Formats: sequence, C-alpha cells, structure tokens
Amino acid sequence: MMAVAAAQKNREMFAIKKSYSIENGYPSRRRSLVDDARFETIVVKQTKQTVLDEARAKANEDKLPQEVQQTVEDQDNDEEEIRMVAVDELPQKPEEHVPSANDEEKEDDAGLTEEEVVLQNAASESPEAEKEVVRAAVVVRLRDGMGSLGRILKAVEGYHGTVVHLESRQSRSDGIAFDVLMKVDMARSNLLQLIRSLRQTQSFGSVSLLSENNVNVKAPWFPKHASELDNCNHLMTKYEPDLDMNHPGFADQVYRARRKEIAEIAFAYRYGDPIPHIDYTETENKTWAAVFNRVKELMVKHACSEYIAVFKKLENEKIFVKERLPQLQEMSDFLRRNTGFTLRPAAGLLTARDFLASLAFRIFQSTQYVRHINSPYHTPEPDCIHELLGHMPLLADPSFAQFSQEIGLASLGASDEEIEKLSTVYWFTVEFGLCKEKDEVKAYGAGLLSAYGELLHAISDKPEHRAFDPASTAVQPYQDQEYQPIYYVAESFEDAKEKFRRWVSTMSRPFEVRFNPHTERVEVLDSVDKLDTLVAQLNTELLHLTNAIEKLRQPFC
Repeated sequence: MMAVAAAQKNREMFAIKKSYSIENGYPSRRRSLVDDARFETIVVKQTKQTVLDEARAKANEDKLPQEVQQTVEDQDNDEEEIRMVAVDELPQKPEEHVPSANDEEKEDDAGLTEEEVVLQNAASESPEAEKEVVRAAVVVRLRDGMGSLGRILKAVEGYHGTVVHLESRQSRSDGIAFDVLMKVDMARSNLLQLIRSLRQTQSFGSVSLLSENNVNVKAPWFPKHASELDNCNHLMTKYEPDLDMNHPGFADQVYRARRKEIAEIAFAYRYGDPIPHIDYTETENKTWAAVFNRVKELMVKHACSEYIAVFKKLENEKIFVKERLPQLQEMSDFLRRNTGFTLRPAAGLLTARDFLASLAFRIFQSTQYVRHINSPYHTPEPDCIHELLGHMPLLADPSFAQFSQEIGLASLGASDEEIEKLSTVYWFTVEFGLCKEKDEVKAYGAGLLSAYGELLHAISDKPEHRAFDPASTAVQPYQDQEYQPIYYVAESFEDAKEKFRRWVSTMSRPFEVRFNPHTERVEVLDSVDKLDTLVAQLNTELLHLTNAIEKLRQPFC
C-alpha cells in the first residue's frame, strides 16, 4: 500500500495545479482537449526537470552517513571483497576514463536518477518509511563477465538486504558482457546507499532501479476505482471568463457570479453523492431552447442514425424537452439503463489525462454551467448544452459507449506523448468524427452536433475527408482558430473500434488493463493468476453463448 501511495505522490509531485491559467502561460483562446494535452506535456516536463534538479543538487550538498559506506573494488586482480571506507575516502565522481562506445550505455552518475528521486522522497516522509523494507528490482550491467557478480551479492549482504530473485542474460549492448536483474528486500535508505556504492566501480556499466514493491516507481499513478477520481481534483481547473476579454461573459458580473456558484457545487462533489440539482434560470433555459431547436432541425439530415434513435428516445422519456435543461442526474440514470455509463459533475475542464481516465470507468465528466445568452450557438469552452446535446445521445449507444471506454482504458498508465495522441484521436472521432451511412457522410462528433456552423462545413465538399486510421489521426495537426481542413470518416463504429484496438496494441505501455463490471474496478493484467481468473470468466461466458446458439438451432415443437 505504501508503494502505491508513493506512486500517487510521485504523480502529485509533478502535477500542474493551475495548468490552464494565464499566469502559468496558457494562452487565453479557444480551449481544446488536444491543446490541453500538449500544454500539459510541456509544463509537466519543465516541472519534473525542476524537481529533479533540486533533488540532485540537495543530494550533492548533503553528506552521506558518517559511519561507513560500502564500495566494490578489485584487490590484487583476483580477490573480491567489500571494503569499508570512511566518507571522506569516497570518490566524489566516477573515475575518469578514455571515452568509448561504452559511454553511451553509462548512466549520468553525477546525480540522482528520476527513480532514485522518487525513492528518496518516499524515504524522507518519516523515519518509519526510511527504515521500511521494500522489494526492489535493480538491473546491473556487467562489463567484465560473471566474475563481478560476487561483488554485488556481498554488497547486498553488507547493506542488510536479501536477494529473492536473480537472473542474467547476455547483453546486447557493446562493451557489456551480461545484464543482471536482481530483486532484493532492503530498507529504503540502504537501497539508495547500495545503488550509489555499486556505481563507484567501473566494472559495472550501469546500475538502474526499476521498481519498488513491484510498482514501477516512474509509472504514472492512475485510478483503479471510480471513487479514486476524487483524488484527481487537484488537477481540476475552473474556466474563469473574467480572465479572457474575448469571453462572451467577460463584462457580465451576474454571469460570472453564476459560473462561480455552479463551479463550487461541482468541486464539493464526491463519489457516491447524488448529482447536485441545479435550478436553471429563465435565461439559461432560453439559451437551451435556442440550441435545442437548431440541433433538432439539422440532425434529421446530417446526424448518424444511432444519434437520431437515442435523441427520439430521450424525447419520449421527457428528458429532452425544449422548455427546460435536463438535470445531470436524470440523464445519468438514463445512460446507466442503456449502456452502464454515468455522469459526474465537473467544475470545469480537466486535464486530458484525467478526463480520458474517467471514460475507462464508463463515467463522463460533465459541466453544469450554461454558455452566455449573447452567444447561444458558440462557446469558448464546453458547457452542459454541448455535453447534453453533443455527447449524451451516443453514450447511450452500446457500440459507441464501448469505443469511448476503450479510449479511456488505453489512456491509463500511458506516457504524456501517448496521451497527446489519444487526445487527438478523441478529438477527431468523439468530438469531430464523421461516419459513412449508406452512400452519405453523417456526423457523430459531439462538437459538430452541437455547433451547426462547423457541422455544415464538415459535411460539405470544402474540407478533405479521409478514412479513419488511428496512426495517422493521432499525429494530425489540429486547427483551433477556424474550421478543420480535414475530417476523418469511419466505416462504422465497429470498424473504428477494431482499428483502434490494433493501434493501441503498439503503444509502449508495458501492461494491459481491463474493466471488471462486477467490481467496477480497473484490473492490471500483470500476473498469471489474474490471467487464469480472466480465462475462467471468459470460459463461463462462452458456455452461455454456446448454449444459447444450440437452443436457437433447435426446431420448434
């Protein structure tokens, strides 16, 4: 549990608490998920580098414990032993040597690695955390063959550690004979000392810390249960119209106060709470009615059949009526009955990572505020009208709901660069996607279905229509100042899902995840036991499917 907590603290350490505020460098212009992801990547890298530089500088200033430190050295070219030396005898830098190709494999030993900074922060939380015995995976690259292995084992013993797993393989790197993977049980403070000590000899090409308690110390923390989305609130930001002179509500003090009131309601929300009821004003309902009528008029000709079918169902259940804005709770109940999706109120835009992560749990983060009455057909940021008219109908379609969830699952544990790509795929599909329907091109993207100007542009012959391919879509530049010059057309939702699955399999994430609908948890499939359990569940489902097919084949009596 402490290792998991440390992973979460690592994420928080590099988090941006005001990622989209003007004072943090974010331009005051039209917001987009893609730009948010790119901006977040840049600022996270800058923040992370600052944290690492400060930790490394502190490590250089701090003196190592005065008692003793162990180093590994050759003695008489044939004797291997651990030599105890005082700190003042330790070399401050690795011995200089003639540059060679091996240097490309050598780590920068002048300071702490990112993994060690995380480990050091975990150890510094308390005396108990410093002394806690953890299981860590360490990779040591041997220059001189297996003869150096004895030094490693003696060093582990000298630091009161226990080797629980050891394996080696011939290295593929020039100048390195073997790569050794070693799992050890050792106190955090001693583990740091061990790594620094092993680096004092040139017999080892590099020494790398991979994980602590089987949790990759650099792996981004991500929620495993919907309740843990509460822990992502420090990344939540409000859009403040008073900061942007171009915002329709900039000069409207009443509107700004209303936005603040609704934002505070959402910030107070916690998992398991009923979604707060908003008493929408006459002006807000009037804005809804204007957009509702326009969307209803255009959807018959330009929206995909799945969207139209659910829209009519929402009308039949009196959730979609032009006189009033639907409440998120009644919409959430409708989605749960149809596809298992639910809604969670959001005070504003989340970071791309947190927004996509919520989709993995079939949860859509929805705002509750309404765009300004002076601009009913355009808003500089998503509002509840965009969410309700654009997103909700298709989230009630089983195939589209599955596609949305798979984007969310793919984002869990992904790198910042991959989050950018996933955000771009999301933008050109869920927000601005087109699909084929017989011989016509129809819209299914929420940004198109809630913005009639771009909808008419997208289905015209002005932009370029390309077949949906995730690999090319993921790197397509996004135009945020005017309508898109390129839109991607899917053959069907099923075709889009299949292409997306194949593309996700090429991502660098070293593990697979699945959503367990029975426990409502995301499971990391990283052990044989978990795979066995999953196979057993699938076998049961296949048995039911086989029985159903056999019964359908039986003739009627």
